[in-house]
Parts: sequence; C-alpha cells; structure tokens
Amino acid sequence: MDQPTVGILHPGSMGAAVAACAAANAAEVLWCEAGRSPASATRAEQAGLTPVPTLPELLDRSDIVISLCPPAAAEDLARDVAQHRFTGVYVEANAINPERAQRIAALLGPDATVVDGGVVGSPPVGGKTPTLYLSGRADATERIESLFAGTAVRTAVLGTKVGKASALKLAYASFQKTSRVLVALSVGMAREHGVDQELIEVAARRTDSYLSEPQYVAKTAARAWRWGPELEEAADALAAAGLPPEMLRAAASTLARWNDAKDGELTLTEALDRLAQP
Repeated sequence: MDQPTVGILHPGSMGAAVAACAAANAAEVLWCEAGRSPASATRAEQAGLTPVPTLPELLDRSDIVISLCPPAAAEDLARDVAQHRFTGVYVEANAINPERAQRIAALLGPDATVVDGGVVGSPPVGGKTPTLYLSGRADATERIESLFAGTAVRTAVLGTKVGKASALKLAYASFQKTSRVLVALSVGMAREHGVDQELIEVAARRTDSYLSEPQYVAKTAARAWRWGPELEEAADALAAAGLPPEMLRAAASTLARWNDAKDGELTLTEALDRLAQP
C-alpha cells in the first residue's frame, strides 16, 4: 500500500508526538494553522509537520485524519469535517464516552470510515510508548496499525464496534486520574494538620501506591484543564451503564480548582495552596 498523507487535528502535546510517529510511515503529515496558537505552531514545527492554511485543504489532501483535541471540542470538530464530506479514514482518538464516539461515526458516515481510538499512556517522547487502542472496520484499523508499525506508538485492535476503544480509555482514566485527585486531597488534609511528612512515610512502605508519589500532585494540577473534562466523559459513561457517576463528577469538580494552572510548573506547596482556595 502506498504511504498515506495524514492530517492531525490538532498538534497538542499528545497530538504532535503521535503525528511525529505517524510521519515514519506516511508520505506527509499535515496540520491546519487556522486559529491555532504560537505554541501549537512550535510543537508542529518540532514534530516535522507540514502546515496548511485551512481545514478544507487538509481534508482534501489527507487519506487519514487523526483527531486529538480536548474532549469538549470533539463533536464540533467532527461536524466541521463532515461539512467538507471527507472520504478517508477518520480516527476519533479523543477521550470521549462511547455514545459520543458512535454519534461522531454516524455524523461522518457514509462518506468517511470512522475508527474509534483511545490513547493510554504518556505522549511518545523520551522513550515512552503509549498504546493506541482501536475499534472499527477491519480494513480501516489495519491501515492505522500499518501507519504506526515500528514506531513508539503501539496499537491494539479491540474489535469492529465503534465505542469499545473509547470505553477502555475512559475506564482506565477513571481509575488513574481519580486516584491522583485522591492523593492531592489526602496530602492536603495531612498538611493542614502538620502530618504530611508522616503520611508520605506511611505511603512509602507501599511502593505500589500513588500516595507514595506526592510530587505528582503538581503535575496533576498542570493537567487539570484536560483531566477534568475526561472525567466528566467517564461519568457520563458510568451513568449510561447504570453505574453511579458521582465520584467522578466530584473528582472533576476538584480538578476545576486548578484550571488556571494550565500546563504550568507549580511546586507541590503551590498546587496544594490553590486546591485549598474555593
């Protein structure tokens, strides 16, 4: 099969790194400059992506489009793509609930072939190797497997039903992200009573516990603007399954206290101080 031209929507920290891996097996990887920030342009340039001025041009030139954006924007972005009648493979790789993934598939069909995707792990830089889980039509998932063959992005196909990859992504995110929120609350409570160091010593005896990594609280704060919406998506998925969503909604509400720390570099003390301010 000829090397495809790939379009990435949009080159955030994960999107740019994933696109850079796709470039190994693609003729070209495109990104759309319209409305993007200088930080996006810098990431795209560092990843070796080719800029195009408009979304229609990106869609006209691309065989495969990968959508990696904040969850809240996923459907609007898919709607924009649908208006231009894109006819290639559309990888919906955002952290959205299965019902939204299925709505997007219906929105883009029958012109495009939608592959449901979910990235589990950190961006593929510095030796990290996330897994892109896929579900959808077999011929389309095979193309995505080929696109990332031999790169730092591993792929795993879960079947042909759109929504399975999204479900796995959110199931994992529910545990991982809520656990990090609980660490922040536990350390914050202990600090209020002057026993935070003792708490860390207790946790250090359990090396498999997130509580033994309080330094990660600052990283959680910097990512809260992304993690909160993911947990809201996961809460919706729980509710749709008849399971109680309140715990995840509470975690999302806690993360919202850090929204102004977007991608910042806070210390542990600064992160806890902000968490304590309603």
